[in-house]
Amino acid sequence: MKKIFVLTLALGLFCFSTWPVAAQDQPATQPSAEELEKQKAESDKNAYRLLDQVIDEAQSLRLIENRVRVQIGAAGMLWNQNQGRARSLFTMAGEGIAELGRSQSSSIDRRIQSINEGNGFAYQGGPPVGPPPNMRVFQLRQDLVMAAARFDVALAYQLLASTKPPANLQPVADQRGPRANSMTDENLEQNLLGRIAALDPKFAAQNAEQMLEKGQFPVTLGEVINQLRKQDPDAAEKLTEKTVKRLQAANLLTNTEASGLLVTLLRLGPRAASDTTTASVSSKPTTERLPVLEQSAYVDLLSAVVDGALKATPGQNNQNRAPAQRGRAGVGSGVGGRPTSGPQPPTDAQIEQNSARRLLAMSQMLMPVVDQYLPTKAQSLRQKLTELGMPVSLAQTLNSTQGEPTADALVQAAATAPEQMQSRLYQQAANRALEEGDSDRARQIANDHLQPNIRDNVMRRIELRELAKKAESARVEDVRQAMARFQTENEKIDFLIQVANGVQKTNQKLALQLLEDARGMTNRRATSYQHFDQQLRVARAFAAFDTARSFEVLDPGISQLNELLAAAAVLNGFEINMFRDGEMAMQGGNGLTNMVNRFSQELAELARKDFERSETLSARFHLPEARIMTQLAIVQQMLRARPAPGLRAENVTIRPD
Repeated sequence: MKKIFVLTLALGLFCFSTWPVAAQDQPATQPSAEELEKQKAESDKNAYRLLDQVIDEAQSLRLIENRVRVQIGAAGMLWNQNQGRARSLFTMAGEGIAELGRSQSSSIDRRIQSINEGNGFAYQGGPPVGPPPNMRVFQLRQDLVMAAARFDVALAYQLLASTKPPANLQPVADQRGPRANSMTDENLEQNLLGRIAALDPKFAAQNAEQMLEKGQFPVTLGEVINQLRKQDPDAAEKLTEKTVKRLQAANLLTNTEASGLLVTLLRLGPRAASDTTTASVSSKPTTERLPVLEQSAYVDLLSAVVDGALKATPGQNNQNRAPAQRGRAGVGSGVGGRPTSGPQPPTDAQIEQNSARRLLAMSQMLMPVVDQYLPTKAQSLRQKLTELGMPVSLAQTLNSTQGEPTADALVQAAATAPEQMQSRLYQQAANRALEEGDSDRARQIANDHLQPNIRDNVMRRIELRELAKKAESARVEDVRQAMARFQTENEKIDFLIQVANGVQKTNQKLALQLLEDARGMTNRRATSYQHFDQQLRVARAFAAFDTARSFEVLDPGISQLNELLAAAAVLNGFEINMFRDGEMAMQGGNGLTNMVNRFSQELAELARKDFERSETLSARFHLPEARIMTQLAIVQQMLRARPAPGLRAENVTIRPD
């Protein structure tokens, strides 16, 4: 009896000890809908907690533009959950932009006064020509208005009005050419028109009509008409007729805005004769640009463009430029110490020739429809294009291909392209052949048409692609041996990552070994932005297998970025200029700020798999502005799949307004 008891106990212990192993062999069960909902709720809770922290910390930022960028981004993320607080953030951003505009305006006035006093004269007939409009103020204003327009049309227009810059920051709108100023209030309002078309097409149509009445031709008018056609086909047809009449009456050689809108509409093609007022426009949201003009109107307007293009004559490209002047921009010393008039504006004849040449260049891409609808004018247009050195075959070949041009199409285009464009087109053709999986064709194009230095670069890409393909079924020793054939570290890392991605599903052990080799090559102190880029590529490749290793790759890079940012702050004003008032501009356009942003994006991607580790690593940035940039990117990634504006969303209160 005792032996039976012992045997039973031993068998039970054996079964109990082997149960976890057997359980591990069972396929993982998919989470239920309820579990997924709980995970999403927890994810959102973490994201909004971090966003709340970012908003609070951003209040301590000194640079107005930094605070404004955080407020705009945070408001967009909060809109569906806490609309009141989102509106408050949009409004605060508007107040910040207005303050920044006033500050810039005062600075310009002081500079003008200093120039006047220093030169010993006063300007007659008003203030002198000021500096170009402040790009930062305009960009912030555009970002704010366009962000608000995703949610509330009235709010967007309210912010457009409240942030209007002072007079001395506003550029003059001149639609005569050579190109319209893109930073005017009119241009911003036209961009806004396109954004609100889907949200409130009737309101957008009313504003479009008012612009037409004022002689403006918003380039987004086609989008407004198509969106309006979904709600009110008759109103859309009336707006189309009014648009056509205005375009027919406009002088395309003196109004670049009208010619720009016209070419945009023509490139959409004519509406099919069989279309009804609603058949060609789906009620579902779409980003596809649909034809706007009926065929008869299309042909009339196409003829007007061709007639304008045929007025182009050969001449110097820079004939509208005035002689360069020395001294301060807009301020020169003439006889008796009085200011000179500065650069002279182009004459009417020069403006018309600039416009005619621009229409001729645009007509290249319209050549197929000119052949179809205006065959009697097609030959004259070809002759004019040839006369001014604009080969038709290049435009025709590329325009006739659907989507991305094939390698053969690019080769055909290169054969008749101007000499200065041929090398680039042949290089694109070789790369396209490689993307199409035809290494032999890519090699042939490179050997036949490319110069040695460019050919060698293409050949290395071909070799890398072929070796990576062969190595997918090889052993790690074989891959390492093949890697030794590459000369640069960049090529070796690319090769290892490419092979690892290729065997990701069939041989994860090999993939991890290869990525560890790549990691060993990047696991050192970066001495250039290229080294940082290598670390980021390896971290991204590891994310498909093991996020912990991705974080380990990024960690030392963040420590080194902290050191570089501290050094940049010390050198600011001497070797570099990326800090203002002791604070880094979040959108600085320099290599160091861009690298911080790239690390931010990698941490944001990883946050979807491990939010806690991403948040912890983001907090390791010493500068508040770098830390805020990163955490804002994480929140944005976590909330990426949010309900679209206009759809009902559960009202989640983050905290009282």
